[in-house]
Amino acid sequence: MSFTVIIPARFASSRLPGKLLLDLAGKPVLQRTIECSLASEASQVVVATDDARIAELAQATEAKVIMTSPDNATGTDRIQEAADIMELAGEEIVVNVQGDEPLIPVSAINQVAHDLSRHGGAGIATLCEEITDIREFADPNAVKVARDEKGFALYFSRAPIPHDGVSLALRHIGIYAYRVDFLHRFVRWPRSELEISERLEQLRALSHGVKVHVGVSRERFPPGIDTREDLAANEAFLAGKGGTR
Repeated sequence: MSFTVIIPARFASSRLPGKLLLDLAGKPVLQRTIECSLASEASQVVVATDDARIAELAQATEAKVIMTSPDNATGTDRIQEAADIMELAGEEIVVNVQGDEPLIPVSAINQVAHDLSRHGGAGIATLCEEITDIREFADPNAVKVARDEKGFALYFSRAPIPHDGVSLALRHIGIYAYRVDFLHRFVRWPRSELEISERLEQLRALSHGVKVHVGVSRERFPPGIDTREDLAANEAFLAGKGGTR
């Protein structure tokens, strides 16, 4: 099985502008994300961007660079445009790795790709992990997911779900695998009411009856980078690992 990693990367960020180019223990954030992606089983790693500064950084690595429109509303739109420019076949699998996940476990990238390949009835594969902190359970920034007995998503929410069920709670992890033909359909669908209400793009798929497989990640995820505090937490994580990643 082969798959492509596409990293949607933009310079703008409401909370931490230019965060992908910030230094993280001697390397830019995006470079570390690219290196993790290159260490996966992906046949190619592509950075999709509309910014020359990000393109220049990516071109210094083994990743490919696709210049995309500045008008893309979401990372998914940017990924779909890149897949279209590359003329990827409809059955090919694309993994969406967020550029601000510099310490993403390589196993997670491989896991979502293989999960989608094994579940032919799913349009999307993604991951989750157990919630062990009641504060995280109540935090709207921690997206929760409820699954059926076969591991398919029933619902995603910023609210605590299941109600009064922290022992069953799962935090959604924002890594996705898609088939290219699904991506082309998805970006043409209007935003659903649930998507708008929860501010969760994956609810558009559920609203259209698309199955979303949610596997439990084999490794815990370090935090992504949205703030200076997140950057410091990633630096501390690397220091604890001896700075080897």
